[in-house]
Amino acid sequence: MRTALVTGAAGFIGFHLCRRLLADGFKVIGLDNLSDYYDVALKQRRQAILLQDPGFAIVNDAVEAPGLLMAMFAGHKPDVVVHLAAQAGVRYSIDNPRAYLESNLIGTFELLEAARAHPPAHMVLASTSSAFGANTKMPYAETDRADHQMSFYAATKKATESMAHSYAHLFGLPVTMFRFFTVYGPWGRPDMALFKFTRAILNGDPIDVYNHGDMKRDFTYIDDLVQGIRLLIDAVPERPADGIVPEGDSLSPVAPFRVVNIGNSDAVQLTDFIAAIEAATGRAATRNLMPMQAGDVPATWADASLLQRLTGYAPQTRVPEGVRAFVDWYRDYYSV
Repeated sequence: MRTALVTGAAGFIGFHLCRRLLADGFKVIGLDNLSDYYDVALKQRRQAILLQDPGFAIVNDAVEAPGLLMAMFAGHKPDVVVHLAAQAGVRYSIDNPRAYLESNLIGTFELLEAARAHPPAHMVLASTSSAFGANTKMPYAETDRADHQMSFYAATKKATESMAHSYAHLFGLPVTMFRFFTVYGPWGRPDMALFKFTRAILNGDPIDVYNHGDMKRDFTYIDDLVQGIRLLIDAVPERPADGIVPEGDSLSPVAPFRVVNIGNSDAVQLTDFIAAIEAATGRAATRNLMPMQAGDVPATWADASLLQRLTGYAPQTRVPEGVRAFVDWYRDYYSV
């Protein structure tokens, strides 16, 4: 039985991934600080479901707490580490950047130091499509330069990629960074558009539509993301002995390190996404058209061919199907 340590285990992605790892026979050790960035009760409910499995245990504390991860690595000797804990949200990073410094940068440093002392077989760390920043060439490929992040959130996530690469090079730690693209689905985050739009439409309230709806996102259903992460766990990068990297591969020439996109490879217009919510709820939305928000980007679109090359898998859930699954969950969870 392999042991996986999952940070951010009570979060949206962490919850779904932990359930998948437990189903696959892993022993899972979780870490989550149950931050009040959004509804703590939702995180507690996710955690309670996970704790029903005897193979799951969790520590409720901050990933950046000095020495905490070192003690967890020493005590559990994880074979696999999936680092999802982070302060999320582009807009919130404008108002509260210190939370991103502490959770994203210091938290990742604590993780890397623990891995240096107690090396796992593979570490899979979450980055974000926001790392591509001001890039206009699409679809985004992992081999594209990503130098102009548009928010402090994105800047911290791009920094964690560089931090992890240095540890992979210096200490031979196998690391895969995955950049995810607008993840949605049941048990999702209340600060995300799908959750906010569904709640507002069902309540008869207007929805804020930024950039007057002229935005595109590569919406990725949660089950597709989890499947991608699960397969990447077993796709351990190896430093090329001759320093030669295959064309189209983001593998580092000097470290067992790789960046991989996990996206649906389909840029969907925001207005079409709203239409899918209207169809799933059976109600029309009242749109409050707004200008573009600071730090945001007009479009994201993933080239996920490297994921398919490494794992044989390509995300495939279409937006109407995924949105309906979320709306069904929302209505059941909130009894509306």
